[in-house]
Amino acid sequence: MTEMLSVQDLAVQFQLLKSKKWPWSAPAQLRAVNGVSFRVDKGQTLGVVGESGCGKSTLIRAIAGLVHPSEGTVMLEGKPVDYSNKKEVLALRRQVQMIFQDPVASLNPRMTIRETVAEPLAMFFPEMNQDARMTRVYELLDRVGIPRRNANRYPHEFSGGQCQRIGIARALAAEPKVLLCDEPVSALDVSIQAQVVNLLQELQREMGLTLIFVAHDLGVVRHISDEILVMYLGGMMEKAQADELVQAPMHPYTSALLSAVPVPDPDAKLEPEVLDGDLPSPLNPPKGCLFQTRCPKRFDRCISERPSPVFVGARQKACHLEKL
Repeated sequence: MTEMLSVQDLAVQFQLLKSKKWPWSAPAQLRAVNGVSFRVDKGQTLGVVGESGCGKSTLIRAIAGLVHPSEGTVMLEGKPVDYSNKKEVLALRRQVQMIFQDPVASLNPRMTIRETVAEPLAMFFPEMNQDARMTRVYELLDRVGIPRRNANRYPHEFSGGQCQRIGIARALAAEPKVLLCDEPVSALDVSIQAQVVNLLQELQREMGLTLIFVAHDLGVVRHISDEILVMYLGGMMEKAQADELVQAPMHPYTSALLSAVPVPDPDAKLEPEVLDGDLPSPLNPPKGCLFQTRCPKRFDRCISERPSPVFVGARQKACHLEKL
């Protein structure tokens, strides 16, 4: 397989404002992503799952250059990306496009759908004349299932699912190699979710796209992904082929996430694993293993020593347990 995108020890850190009550104190540091590494091959899909606040969205925003990485390296087709170079970041956005969680809010309410899809064409293909640009806009709308007769309508005149299709058309206008999908179906009804996921899979097959698909729902992620990366509190807990991870998780956190996936069997009596407590604050992460404050299988080593990701065959896990 040909490597399309690789990330090595990526970290994103935010410096919070100083307290007005204690202005002489040092500003707090929030480490949203903490040393995550992975690679995605051309035409493959990496699913990223975890609870809210685990750093999933920040991870892909850093890859896209919307958030500046504090540490680490991102390589696109074997070439490192220099995020301090504005021209290089602009070139990156031609090749790496995002699909956002809120389909309505991601579209400019003052622009028609035709203008929305034409905007990246004008930016990335300035040599294209007006007629060629409009022809391409209509082709893209056809491809995502939006009738041409609606091209002069505004976002508020469409449903959430239709707006997400328009967002996909806008992303495809740049002719990207990588699509970063930031929970693109979480705001949609279940039936519409399936339609959008199937559309993404069709486009991937036709155009050879590489996807990073962020979601909470492991069921959806399993359906679309070749590999799955599980994140918790900014760190990687486990990464494996989708079917292997679902059938035989190697990390207690992955096991807990899987137990919460609904099973379409009325006779199944499955009790979800309820984790103790809430997700700790990234401003004050636990010592030792990031998951140890909620892990039902923790032991002394988990409290004192943070596990580094290790390979178990082709899989990776960050856990001191040899077996679940």
